[in-house]
Amino acid sequence: MTGTSADVHRKLEQALDRIRPGLLRDGGNVELLAVAADGTVQLELQGACASCPAQSATVRYALEPALREAVPEISCIVPVPGDPTPPRG
Repeated sequence: MTGTSADVHRKLEQALDRIRPGLLRDGGNVELLAVAADGTVQLELQGACASCPAQSATVRYALEPALREAVPEISCIVPVPGDPTPPRG
């Protein structure tokens, strides 16, 4: 991947910040856990998103396009179920 690790993290966090209000409205959230050197992005799905039956659709149609736009070099996104307790926000 091009760019520094800090720069890539910043761009991904900014993209997630644009999506996060909608997730919070539905009782969910997402946290960036890691970005590997090969471009694999690991996200923790939290709150309602952790156990939502539409989790794969949220990742594919909301999170993935925004993250690929921010950092086109990412190779894949790996969702990790997190705490289903509703987030504060």
